[in-house]
Formats: sequence, structure tokens, C-alpha cells
Amino acid sequence: MVSVRRRGTTATALLALLLTGCGPVAGRQPAALPVGYDSLDGTLKVWPARGNLARDAAATAGITAAVRDWRSPVDDRAHLASSGILYSGEVAGSPLALVAADVPGEAASWLLQLDRDGQRWRVAHATEYTDPGYLVYSDVLPVQQPTGRRYLTSARVERLLGPDGKALPAADGITEPVAVPPCQAVAVTATLRPTRSLPRGRAADRVLDLGTATSAPRYPLVRDETGSGKRALTGLDTCVLAGERGPFGSVPRRIGDRQAPLSAPESWPMAKISVRSLGSVSLAGREPGELEQLTWESATGTMTAVVYRPAGGGGAPVVSPADRSTTLQAYYLPVPGQPLAVLSWRGRDASFAAPPGTVRLVDRPGLVVVAQPDRKQTFSLAGTEKTWYRSVGGR
Repeated sequence: MVSVRRRGTTATALLALLLTGCGPVAGRQPAALPVGYDSLDGTLKVWPARGNLARDAAATAGITAAVRDWRSPVDDRAHLASSGILYSGEVAGSPLALVAADVPGEAASWLLQLDRDGQRWRVAHATEYTDPGYLVYSDVLPVQQPTGRRYLTSARVERLLGPDGKALPAADGITEPVAVPPCQAVAVTATLRPTRSLPRGRAADRVLDLGTATSAPRYPLVRDETGSGKRALTGLDTCVLAGERGPFGSVPRRIGDRQAPLSAPESWPMAKISVRSLGSVSLAGREPGELEQLTWESATGTMTAVVYRPAGGGGAPVVSPADRSTTLQAYYLPVPGQPLAVLSWRGRDASFAAPPGTVRLVDRPGLVVVAQPDRKQTFSLAGTEKTWYRSVGGR
């Protein structure tokens, strides 16, 4: 199966050829942003012009000026010809515009949300979809509102169910406000109509909303085709997961040879969040808690982390920073009063080795847990043809 990252990249390359040709983009910016987005599914325009200001030339000019002046956190600008105004209109009495912005300098797509201060439009919120082009191949987009979350749906969507499983009323693609908690993942489910790409449609196109407290530029929606993500994140605080030491926020973005701390982290999830149990773990005489491994797809590959869930009433779950998926995984787990190093692997045809004198709090096939060393120590896993090494400690 083609990965999410490759699907989006391929789609972007095709769009670039269709929309911008083969020449340089400099000097080819149009006078105004396209209204709607130039993407078709058969004969269906996926993102038609929406909103009661879509045909208002003054509104389009104002939105274009605001997007032209906008810069990403690394000072790149949107390429107007391959961007598009998805919605421009009045929502609950206030002007709102949503723009899918193509930012070729950093190979990303941005959802820009604009409001109007007097007669001047401004970018009020900008979220980064780190897989280029894939933003407009989604069918549900988030809208930040003081009265709660709303969603903008594509023309492929027949019906959108909210977290409570009830259909969300919508007008011109914009739903009514939805009760989404700030730091908890909830599911929304779209029913997609039959199209050329989906001849039978799709009854349940699932998306997880990571909560209204998700801070810009992190994108709050994650594809959840099988529902595994909803199960995996049950009982977890998504604000903790998104923190600098949490699984989703701990691997900073690099652009070229430098870090871009104001951009979405490389570990930010896009799809396929899942969980597997690593078994029960007893710590310092406490009741056995459950140790789990989270896995998810980001724009830069597969990421993993571990979650320790104390026995009932024993406190909040504890999460590790992210570790890129590899044969021998190593995690720092900050359990209060007893920080741990967790090493895990799959398969039984390998030999694990720890430094002499290491006390293994847990030692079972595929899992070793030790107290977090004060100094860096190296562990190894020897296979039939290769040995993997991971260092932990010294934090």
C-alpha cells in the first residue's frame, strides 16, 4: 500500500505540472487568488467556490493581499497560482475566509484562516499540513471559532457525524459549532458520495480531532481509517502528547541544515495511530500498570513512543518522547520518582545485551526496562547478520 506521505507528494507533483507548468514560479503570481481549488474527482469539483463572498471581487482582492503578505515561520510565502480560496463568507455574523496555501519553499501546505479587521483582511490562524498537497486531498478541514470547532467539508461529503455520532448541520460546506474538548481526541466521520476515485463511495471516512487547544501551526486532524487511533488515545491528554517532551511534539522540524522550532514538529501525526500492549509492569512496589507502544505515521516516516498507564487511581498516564521506528527502540519514560529507560524490539531471533551491572526491572522477550542511567550507556541487539546499538541516559 502506498504511504500517506508518498500519496501526497505524488499528488503535489501532478498538481504542480497542471497548475504552474514547468517554469520558475517567481514573477508568475496572479493578480488574485483562485476562488475555489482546481482539483477534480472525475467531473466533480472537490473544492468549489463557497460562501456568500465568493463572487465579491473586493473580498477576493483583500484576501489575496493578506495571503500575499503572509509568511511562514521560516519566511516562505504562498505561491498564489497553486493556492485557492476554499471559503469566503459570513459565519455567525463575522467574515471568514479559508485558503489552501501552497508553500513550495518548505514543501508544505498551509490552511490559512482569515478574518476581517474593519475593511482589512488578515491571517488570524495558520496550520501546517506537512505533507505537501495532501491538504486539499482531505475531505474535512478544521475551522477555529470562539464558539467551538466548525468544519469545512469538500463536495465529496454527503454527511458528517460529530463526536456524539449525530449528523452535523451545515450550510455551504461549513458546519454548525461542534463541542470538541481542548485536550482530548474525538472522532468525526464523513460519508463520501460515489465519485470516480470512489465508485462505491465510503460509508465511514474517519478523522480524529486532537482538540481545540492544539496550537498553531500544528494541524489538529489525523486520519483514522480503522478507528485504531481513537482506541489508542483513549484516556490520554492530547495537550501532553503535543508538548515538547510528548510523543507528537518532541522531534523538531528541520529545514535544510537548521531546526525550525516554529514549524510543525517532524513527529506530528498524520495517520495510522495505533497501540500495542507491551505487558504489565510493576514499579517500586506499586500495583502493576500497563505499558503500551504507540505507533503513527508522520510526514517524515513512522514514529513510536511508549505509554505507561498506572493501575486504577494511580495517577495520570506517563508518555515518552517519540523515537523513529527502528529495529531496537529506546525510550525515556519520566515516571515520577522513578525515571525509566525502555528498550523494545520484535522477534525472538536476536540477542539483547546490556552494560555489565545493569539491573533489569523488567526482562522479557522483546522488552527490557531499566532505571534511567545518570550517564550514557549503550545497549545492543544482535541479529544473525547485523547488530543494532542504542544509547540511553545522561539526561
